[in-house]
Amino acid sequence: MGRGKLRIYLGAAPGVGKTYAMLSEAHRRVERGTDCVVAFVEHHGRSRTEVMLHGLEQIPRRELEYRGGVFTEMDIDAVLRRTPAVALVDELAHTNVPGARNAKRWQDVEELLAAGIDVITTVNIQHLESLGDVVEAITGVRQQETVPDEVVRRADQIELVDMSPQALRRRMAHGNIYRPDKVDAALSNYFRPGNLTALRELALLWVADRVDAYLKQYRSDHRVSKIWGSRERIVVGLTGGPEGRTLIRRAARLAEKGAGGEVLAVYIARSDGLTSASPKELAVQRALVEDLGGTFHHVVGDDIPAALLDFARGVNATQVVLGSSRRKTWQYVFGPGVGTTVARESGPDLDVHIVTHEEVAKGRGLPVARGARLGRARIIWGWAVGVLGPVIMAVLLSTVHLGLANDMLLFLTAVVAAALLGGLLPALGSAAVGSLLLNYFYTPPVHHWTIADPKNIVAIAIFVGVGVSVASVVDLAARRTHQAARLRAESEILSFLAGNVLRGETGLEDLLERVRETFGMESAALLERESDVDPWTCAGRVGLGRPVDRPEDADVDVPVSDHMALALTGRVLPAEDRRVLAAFAAQAAVVLDRRRLQEEAERARALAEGNRIRTALLAAVSHDLRTPLAGIKAAVSSLRSDDVEWSEEDQAELLEGIEDGADRLDHLVGNLLDMSRLQTGTVTPLIREIDLDEVVPMALGGVPEGSAELDIPETLPMVAVDPGLLERSVANLVENAVKYSPAGEAVLVSASAIADRVEVRVVDRGPGVPDDAKERIFEPFQRYGDAPRGAGVGLGLAVARGFAEAIGGTLDAEDTPGGGLTMVLTLRAAAGPSPEQLLHPVRPERQVT
Repeated sequence: MGRGKLRIYLGAAPGVGKTYAMLSEAHRRVERGTDCVVAFVEHHGRSRTEVMLHGLEQIPRRELEYRGGVFTEMDIDAVLRRTPAVALVDELAHTNVPGARNAKRWQDVEELLAAGIDVITTVNIQHLESLGDVVEAITGVRQQETVPDEVVRRADQIELVDMSPQALRRRMAHGNIYRPDKVDAALSNYFRPGNLTALRELALLWVADRVDAYLKQYRSDHRVSKIWGSRERIVVGLTGGPEGRTLIRRAARLAEKGAGGEVLAVYIARSDGLTSASPKELAVQRALVEDLGGTFHHVVGDDIPAALLDFARGVNATQVVLGSSRRKTWQYVFGPGVGTTVARESGPDLDVHIVTHEEVAKGRGLPVARGARLGRARIIWGWAVGVLGPVIMAVLLSTVHLGLANDMLLFLTAVVAAALLGGLLPALGSAAVGSLLLNYFYTPPVHHWTIADPKNIVAIAIFVGVGVSVASVVDLAARRTHQAARLRAESEILSFLAGNVLRGETGLEDLLERVRETFGMESAALLERESDVDPWTCAGRVGLGRPVDRPEDADVDVPVSDHMALALTGRVLPAEDRRVLAAFAAQAAVVLDRRRLQEEAERARALAEGNRIRTALLAAVSHDLRTPLAGIKAAVSSLRSDDVEWSEEDQAELLEGIEDGADRLDHLVGNLLDMSRLQTGTVTPLIREIDLDEVVPMALGGVPEGSAELDIPETLPMVAVDPGLLERSVANLVENAVKYSPAGEAVLVSASAIADRVEVRVVDRGPGVPDDAKERIFEPFQRYGDAPRGAGVGLGLAVARGFAEAIGGTLDAEDTPGGGLTMVLTLRAAAGPSPEQLLHPVRPERQVT
């Protein structure tokens, strides 16, 4: 059975109609005869949504007990047993109640998809994990329930359910989204017009990027090379000259005029390296284009106009921005220039902008671009001069005879000219033609192919030798120039690779993307296997080209080791490019090894931390837990003894000892369990808005009466916290402060509001803690100074800080003026109800044990 298909209805905010659209789609499918069931849909009391559930088969929910309350979640086992064709699962980012099989609902959906069941679900844009910081900056509310972006991106179909902010607020005001008692708070807080507009823009842009990825995949699969102007993409051609900054800014202004405009700056380096650029200037231009929201690309190509147009068509660009040529007038004899060529060959679907700048016609300051070695034009001119030159010279000298020596020098001039222009072969041809003409016209016997005077034979031999020598020197110089230029181009690419590493772009996929882009390939993959007989597996792949499972199936494969290879598809690379490609392949292997070493180091660190915790737990059990157990055991044994008749006072004292020992055990075990939950990351706060005076007084129940004083003003704003975690955190702080306070000195627990924060301060007059130990006291199993064993296992403050951070707060230690220690617990002031709080009924307050 294959994997099921996932369809997601994506919305910008609660109430836009995602669930209604999902149920409408379910009714359409049922009418077509599709086996469709409701696995979990929450209508939130909305009558129109509730009506849409009629006529659809609903799978009974699973009831779970948690903290004294009963909650319902999707019964995934029942859905799997039912095996429908399509299952409706609402609220993809929902966090399941502890006790469910999976922590998140999207994990339940993954199980259904793996079983071959198609799933239709809903999610809001603010629940995407990568947008958490952006959404918090817009709305002031941190989303606690999130779903990984990759889960949503893997969906087979994403449909945007859109609604204007004004229409959504009208729905809210009419009571179609929340209960009437929550409408005013929602409209004045989360559902402000600015918030809704920004969230709507996020949703539209995210879906647009997803559509763009679909379009790229389609164009690649169907080999579409024609540009489709569905979105403004502006390619900026850079030469590394100072005019590049002007071009980038101009392109950015053009992109701003169209919605969703994108700027791609590209520098094309010739494989022969003759068109070089300043690495410093390119680095500045790269930083500029990235600051403006664009991307920088580095491509190798011998034909710059063709490479530029291929890149533009490959990214489906709509416009190309080039600078006016910096060449002087006389330099146009070498060709029309890149800008003119690109404009001529761009076609009707690609606009070319030629932008003027201050460097126009000031000279390029770079060598004139040539082809490989001498170039075709120079070779043709060399043959023309080498063959026709001696003939023309023989015609001119037929009327005037200057002597054999002078004639030979003139013919030698033609040979040297052919060598300088065309290299070795035209010079050899010129020497051959010239020697024949000298023999026939100027050496006795004239007009015969023989030489009578032996001295003339030596002269002609010297003539040929000089011509060949000059041609050899010219050809060797051309070869050395080409080799040097090629090495310079390779060093430029390798320095670019090193720069990426220094900038932190060391991800395997990032490096493979650089390989694919630099060499103009369709896809790049790093393949590996365990042994010679094992199948190849893909460690990383980028690009939209055909996937390859073996190196031999690729257009280019570069062995990295016996069991690792870099495979590329798209075209066959020349042999001279493989040397640089080998450097990329070696770097890819290093990046892969580094990533795996980091993963192993992280696992080792987790194991070491676990061992440390286990060792400390054993120490706690052997010392701190033994004392109260021994006391309880002794008291109980005494009470059960028949040899002694205890008075009522003695019995009361023994019972009090038992109670004290049990309280100490309860406190120690509670802290150990809390620390274990914090270490394993299983603390899931249930955030709600609450007044401090509802929580803090209950935190004082574990200390003797009169040992703590409260100062909580009634004017304090509400805080967004988990009440149970906050109570436990404050209780630990107060108990610790009372433990170290002098007799008769009450601990002060006060609160105050500062900007968007609320501070709870627990002040004691004890011995205090030095500055260098203020952070250490929050570590697990740390007890400051000469605290006796009965003082606990050193977990109270560690648990307090862990719970504080779990609810989005901070906990720090400060000196109390006049002596002592002050614990400062900083909490977030509530900015209004979040969508989750308004959508879901408030759960019972968590009681931490």
